[in-house]
Amino acid sequence: MKIKKTDLALGVYLLAAIIFFIIPIASGLLDVLLAVNMSVALIILFNALYAKEVLDMASFPTILLFTTIFRLALNVSSTRLILTTGNPGKVVETFGQFVGGGNLVIGAIIYVVITIIQFVVINKGTERVSEVTARFTLDAMAGKQMAIDSDLNTGAITDKEAKEKRKKLQQENSFFGSMDGATKFVKGDATAGLIITGINIVGGIVMGMLYNSLTIQDAVSKYVILTIGDGLSSSMPSLMISLATGILVTKASSDGELGDEIIGQLFSIDRVLLMVGMALIGLGIFTPLPIYIYPPLGLIMIIFSRKLASGRQVAAIEEETEAEETEAQEIRKPENVVNLLNVDPIEVEFGYGIIPIVDAKQGGDLLDRVVMIRRQIALELGVVVPIIRLRDNIQLNPNQYIIKMKGIQISDGEILFDHYMAMNPGYVEEEVTGIPTIEPSFHLPAIWITEGQRERAESLGYTVVDPPSIIATHLTEVVRQHVAELLTRQDVASLIDNFKEKNPEVVEELVPKLMGIGEVQKVLQNLLEEGISIRDMVTILETLADHAPMTRDTDILTEYVRQGLKRAISSKYFMLDEVNSVVTLDPQVEQEIMGSVKNTEQGSYLSLDPERVRRIIDSLKDKIKSLEDMGKNPIVVTSPIVRLYFRKLAQDYYNDLIVVSYNEIDSNIEIQSVGVVTAE
Repeated sequence: MKIKKTDLALGVYLLAAIIFFIIPIASGLLDVLLAVNMSVALIILFNALYAKEVLDMASFPTILLFTTIFRLALNVSSTRLILTTGNPGKVVETFGQFVGGGNLVIGAIIYVVITIIQFVVINKGTERVSEVTARFTLDAMAGKQMAIDSDLNTGAITDKEAKEKRKKLQQENSFFGSMDGATKFVKGDATAGLIITGINIVGGIVMGMLYNSLTIQDAVSKYVILTIGDGLSSSMPSLMISLATGILVTKASSDGELGDEIIGQLFSIDRVLLMVGMALIGLGIFTPLPIYIYPPLGLIMIIFSRKLASGRQVAAIEEETEAEETEAQEIRKPENVVNLLNVDPIEVEFGYGIIPIVDAKQGGDLLDRVVMIRRQIALELGVVVPIIRLRDNIQLNPNQYIIKMKGIQISDGEILFDHYMAMNPGYVEEEVTGIPTIEPSFHLPAIWITEGQRERAESLGYTVVDPPSIIATHLTEVVRQHVAELLTRQDVASLIDNFKEKNPEVVEELVPKLMGIGEVQKVLQNLLEEGISIRDMVTILETLADHAPMTRDTDILTEYVRQGLKRAISSKYFMLDEVNSVVTLDPQVEQEIMGSVKNTEQGSYLSLDPERVRRIIDSLKDKIKSLEDMGKNPIVVTSPIVRLYFRKLAQDYYNDLIVVSYNEIDSNIEIQSVGVVTAE
């Protein structure tokens, strides 16, 4: 197996650190390794500085461990050279002589100060920030996971995006959890550096006096300087890595560079720079502070403030000009004319007097009701209703609203905003005073009453409804009546795609081998036209797959699907624990209807004599009235082969008539014919 270069380099780096603990190395090699250590620390520092987010350095906790071990190994090697030969190399000697200025006391003080800065300030703060960040990150994990699931359910993100977000969330949790422990390496490294320095000083003095015949003054001068150089050469890379750790754990995820963020946030407000400049000038003039430093610096701040304000004004003017130009370009674009051709599937327009019902700021809740309407239709019929557009129209009467379908008005109504609609269910004898009106959904007589009359009307038995409920009910009925034409091919394709995720076999068998999307759409529309739910897509598509090889007639296929959905149809129209009264067809009428069916390439139609049609409809009218007088819902039961054509015959006269076949009635449903439709 071929070893990658990166794996080899990492292995050599760790193996070298372990070897340095055991085997002495030459002072020249130590100089090279200390330079490498400094280079690695600088690389880590600037990578942390310019990383846009913490996950750009997700392996930082491991890097921290490796560099700490390597640095401690160099400490051991330099200590061995200091105590044995007194010559730890040029780098250690230079740090001791140059940084400390050749002065023992100054060098010791500088080393102690740097160590305090690293240990007390940077390490302590980084450790605390890591603990808090890890705690809050882990606590917020459940909420972030729920947010991802919510976005996925609403369609705001795709499955692939959700997987990426979950993976990133897990990486963040792992990173901050690891950083909480990794900061202990930095703290331990600083502590070990102090201990090693103390050992070097004591050991160096002892070795110089006992083995090298030095006086105590010479031993202190030589070995303390070397020890300080050793400590400084190790503490500088350690300080940079500690700083990189602090930068990472305090970094807020941002799309911009950290430098741009910091400079932009500190020097973006001209008023702040103006006040700072005036304060510096005041300090230079009215205090003994150096006048050649503070006033010039304050003047620079004021000049920069004025340039910033001027630049802001220019930017504002350019932005305004650009916005106007963009708006003009948008107007000139030919696409804007094309956009005017777009038609909203469903739209409700209001007069200005009804706006408070829609405006949430004025307490209106119609928007929430519209959401519930879409949810109700989805649960009831299995269809996702398109977005319902709500807008005001000053051309309407103040109390008027209209409902449009694909840009065409199909219904309207008028309400009184500060009144309630009271409807007599039929058994209330005492009347209440009010303004007579017609309920818009079912065209029933009603009365507008005031808030003060509401309680009395309800106590008498009236059905009292508020204006938002009137509009919501009206809209629900309109959507329910026209839901079939709202079902587009794209909607059907989306339904099939969602269904395919769990049931791929039936979809692959049916679409497009046996039926196209348009043909499936026609079957689903036929079901919705008669109020049959299409939620049970398993039964619908499997039935189509069974019968599509024999016929491509969508009307016939619809009848097969209805028979497959007989349990749902039975539960919708019939009661399980009682005898259900229905109307049936005379066998002679059924034979007459089937004999008049004409089949063409465009479909089938009835060519029944108009006089015979009139007699059938008159007989049907009498039987329906009889059922309604009994308080029963009018239902006509026919033979399976006749149902489709009788439905077409009767829908021009009774659009809401329920027509079912015997094959669509579940076996545990009991029915009784209370009338027979004839042509006599």
